Amino acid sequence: MTWLVTGGAGYIGSHVVRALTASGTDVVVIDDLSTGLAHFVPARVELVTANLLDYDTVRATLADHRVTGVIHVAGYKYAGESVKYPLHTYQQNVTAMATLLQAMADTGVDQIVFSSSAATYGTPDVELVDELTPTAPESPYGESKLIGEWLLRDVARSRDLRHTSLRYFNVVGSGSVDLFDRSPHNLFPKVLDMLFNGSVPQINGGDYDTPDGTCVRDYVHVSDLASAHVAAARRMEAGKDLEPVYNLGSGSGTSVREIMTTIREVTGIDFEPKVNPRRPGDPARIVAAGDLAARDLDWQMRHSLTEMVASAWAARQEVGQDYPTVS
Repeated sequence: MTWLVTGGAGYIGSHVVRALTASGTDVVVIDDLSTGLAHFVPARVELVTANLLDYDTVRATLADHRVTGVIHVAGYKYAGESVKYPLHTYQQNVTAMATLLQAMADTGVDQIVFSSSAATYGTPDVELVDELTPTAPESPYGESKLIGEWLLRDVARSRDLRHTSLRYFNVVGSGSVDLFDRSPHNLFPKVLDMLFNGSVPQINGGDYDTPDGTCVRDYVHVSDLASAHVAAARRMEAGKDLEPVYNLGSGSGTSVREIMTTIREVTGIDFEPKVNPRRPGDPARIVAAGDLAARDLDWQMRHSLTEMVASAWAARQEVGQDYPTVS
């Protein structure tokens, strides 16, 4: 059995690919390399360089490799930037999903694990987000992920399709020093890159109604996230029941100030972050429960915050001055 990983040359997707291959699963990757790197894909795994909007290539890949299931990670993942580029976001996240599902239908592939997002919740007014918390996305990115979930639901009503969607917040760390997050919009790579280059990291808002005045969020290690995707695929293959949606949450959350303190301890670089005014729209606290995923997908926070930071810092140091950022 072969599984297709879309976006498998990206930060999250490449960790999913390695988790699958480590479990003995045959894998093929489709990635247009707009943000991914070809060398993130193991040499023994075929990389098809194409965008999911290319129906003919997607269909041929599914058929030629006798794919039995898809882990769909590819997409335009920048919530803030999606406000500037809504049409691009919908094209890459909604139209591409529809194209993928059409190709799956035409080749008889009936299993898909969708890498969704907790951005579907918007700014919920609850202490702990669970799967029954109403969705209210506040960006084209969050909306596009929710529409992707709707597409799965609606297609499953019309034909045999086993599916589940995994929602999560901030993915950090590295499972290997040669795999790293190079997003210019994510907290960990931004802060570590600034420290590597001798700049002072910044905090947006220090006067929130939280224990230390900074925002509290879920931060999950990318390897833990990848393992949950593989567990969902395994459960699907075994014919076991799956919920339509799972939150991959910490249940407790971590503040930005706690992250800065841990980064200082791990790197050995003594710094005091500059505190800027709040960014509009940043809620004080968003934390998700992971109980359902723990029950069905063996979801656990297997890495401490120190381990998350240490693995990210080791990867950042390994790549050195040749750090390829995403424009």
